[in-house]
Amino acid sequence: MKKKGKILCWIVGIVIVIAAGFGLKNVASGGTSAKGTITLGTVGTDEQIWDHIAKSKEAKAAGIKLRVKGFSDPVALNKATAEGQVDVNAFQSWSYLQAYNKDNKNEQIAALGTTYLEPMGIYSDRYKKISDVPDGATVAIANNPANTSRGLKLLQSAGLITLKKNFGATSGTEGIASNPKHLQFKEIDDTTGPRVLKTTDLVLIGNTIALTGHLNVLTDSIYHEKIDQSTKDNINVLATAKKNENNKTYKKLVKLYHNKNIQKWIAKKFQGTKVNTEKPISYLEK
Repeated sequence: MKKKGKILCWIVGIVIVIAAGFGLKNVASGGTSAKGTITLGTVGTDEQIWDHIAKSKEAKAAGIKLRVKGFSDPVALNKATAEGQVDVNAFQSWSYLQAYNKDNKNEQIAALGTTYLEPMGIYSDRYKKISDVPDGATVAIANNPANTSRGLKLLQSAGLITLKKNFGATSGTEGIASNPKHLQFKEIDDTTGPRVLKTTDLVLIGNTIALTGHLNVLTDSIYHEKIDQSTKDNINVLATAKKNENNKTYKKLVKLYHNKNIQKWIAKKFQGTKVNTEKPISYLEK
């Protein structure tokens, strides 16, 4: 009997170990754990925002537990989100999400809600306002299609050029319909924007890069993007796998992001340059 008892205990022990192993695997695999923790993936400065939100009393009051995971590759983050390894991600604009879905038919993601607009600005060390820009001025513009297009739209908004009706998300200078000031365009790497200010008349710089050069788009640029239909594609969103777009728990993150105390912290941390944008998804789809 004692021998049978030992065998039985040994078998039960193995079962417990195997069961524990499966439990650990499920927790380690990412995604929402049994305790309701949401895994949120992010890139760049947004990681600072969501680390703060995860530790905030506002998150606790909302009953939200967050595990923030940083990524360096935005495409890899979207794929991880589509596959369920990450529940929600926070880093991309509406236009980036659309471009990703176009290229990844079998790994679709969807927007849960809007977060902010990080304005692109026109900067100059030589001129104080747009009306001062002379004929033949040189404009430094990003050498990647998405930011080239965005920069040209900004120049149109400032009244310096007009674009063709079929101008698209990846159009370049060939999409300019009229250039009354005969602006000259110089392509640069995005990250070098602040460094070429002293040698170029005008420089188009995205806010993330501007901040690294100690520039505030709201006070240092001579013109910058505003929140309107012309800039809706540049508004950042929270995203999840397409199948989870109506997940009520995930949607709570949108409301949490826009909490007045959270926004107060973000405004102070980034000098107001991540402009809070609380719009319905239908606003982006127009």
